[in-house]
Amino acid sequence: MATVELRFSALPEHVRTARLVAAAVARRAGVDEAVLDEVRLAVGEACTRAVGLHQSNGVSAPVLVALIEDEKQFSIEVGDEAPHATSGDRAPGSGPGAADDLDAEGEDEMGLAVISGLVDDVEVTAGENGGLIRMTWPTTPAPLL
Repeated sequence: MATVELRFSALPEHVRTARLVAAAVARRAGVDEAVLDEVRLAVGEACTRAVGLHQSNGVSAPVLVALIEDEKQFSIEVGDEAPHATSGDRAPGSGPGAADDLDAEGEDEMGLAVISGLVDDVEVTAGENGGLIRMTWPTTPAPLL
């Protein structure tokens, strides 16, 4: 199992770099060429979401992207360190900045919907200490020469 880790400051201009690195590592891992655009788009959405969460919550920690090559699959994990509301933390639309919170939640849900549409195997976890999006694609072994 080979892993490449990328950490970047939560700035929108670094998302493009993460997309390019993810596509290059996915290609090397054996992800089908026809799927590479989906990999780029999904990573872009996940990283944009993480950057937005960091910026809106004042988190200075970097966004973490792990590119994991297993025997028959390739996974990308995009992690953030922004606190995520768990069910029951507060009622939607209540408290100071509630309208901004609802806008951010709507954008968050839209990003997750796009990722789910691009990736067949996706897991999203979130809690008080951050969140993680894990996306997985099948790989084709390289032909033996």
